[in-house]
Amino acid sequence: MSTVEGATGHYVNPEPFDPGEAERLTPEQERYYQASQWQIMWWKFKRHKVALWSAAFLILLYMCVPFAEVIAPYTPNQRDNDHLYAPPQAIHLFHEGSFVGPFVYGQIAEVDLEEMKWNYRQDTSDVQPLRFFCLGDPYEFWGMFPARFHLMCPAEGGTVYLLGTDRLGRDLLSGIIYGARLSLTVGLIGVAISMLLGVTLGGIAGYFGGFIDNLIQRTIEILKALPELPLWMALSAALPVTWSPIWIYLGITVILGMLDWPGLARAVRSKLLALREEEYAKAAALMGAKPSRIIRRHLLPGFTSHLIASATLSIPSMILGETALSFLNLGLRRPAVSWGVLLNEAQNISVVTVYPWLMAPVIPVILVVLAFNFLGDGLRDAADPYK
Repeated sequence: MSTVEGATGHYVNPEPFDPGEAERLTPEQERYYQASQWQIMWWKFKRHKVALWSAAFLILLYMCVPFAEVIAPYTPNQRDNDHLYAPPQAIHLFHEGSFVGPFVYGQIAEVDLEEMKWNYRQDTSDVQPLRFFCLGDPYEFWGMFPARFHLMCPAEGGTVYLLGTDRLGRDLLSGIIYGARLSLTVGLIGVAISMLLGVTLGGIAGYFGGFIDNLIQRTIEILKALPELPLWMALSAALPVTWSPIWIYLGITVILGMLDWPGLARAVRSKLLALREEEYAKAAALMGAKPSRIIRRHLLPGFTSHLIASATLSIPSMILGETALSFLNLGLRRPAVSWGVLLNEAQNISVVTVYPWLMAPVIPVILVVLAFNFLGDGLRDAADPYK
């Protein structure tokens, strides 16, 4: 027997055999299988580095929105008649070889009567150190109580126009900081209205079907057949010009929200058409649960993550919609300040070629739209159960 075993190389493991060893899970596998839907979504989202950085960028922007008065060196509608169309002032640290700290050089304005434009030259003898955590121009914090505290202020008797000024001498950087308050929140409020309409009407159409489904679907088809931008323009132009900026802002958000729900409603309807046939939904109906409870407690949670991803991708379109309407002078108007209102100054291409810094408000629009798109892509991939 030993000779045969030696010839064939047969080996028997002397360790005891455990039949359940192959079915045991590693700690990592056990952690994954016991995790909730939101934990798995977060782990998958963390692998999308671009989406993660986009989320951090957007969170930082939205954290700055409530403190626009403190961050901006000037109020958005403050005029400086001595610095009309002033170019951006660069920040320097050294003057004539010695360290001074953050400062800007003063500007001397001259009128070019031949080309009919303002020319500015840098006065290197006028050193204007920047002040930080200082008392500057007065403002009303949140429109409630007066204050003067700023994160950065110009030197006493000096100026700090880091992105230049417009035709009335208004600081563009301060306008962009204040404009973020309206431009960023218009998307959130508009999406909230769109989500409410889309989930409600889509849920009713998908769960009940029949005549109600046909009626909602025909309404969606009519709205989708209309060109989006001209419809926005027509409804915005219908808003009374005598309304205050707050009412105009609310009107724009309602218009954007009420015209964006059809796509979301169709997505909700298609999901509910499939989920309403599941056994847990039928069991809830047999136990006497009302349709509203079945939709809210049993069906919608199954694709909440997809709704969040869809809402994130809808916010950029609403920001661009408000920007386009305000740019065309059909949306918000002064004294309200948004990125579209600031870009209204750049309608004349001949002015932009002479004063290109008037296009500065388009930079935050591009960055925010890209960040929301990257974030939406990351959330959509994280919410996909097949990835």
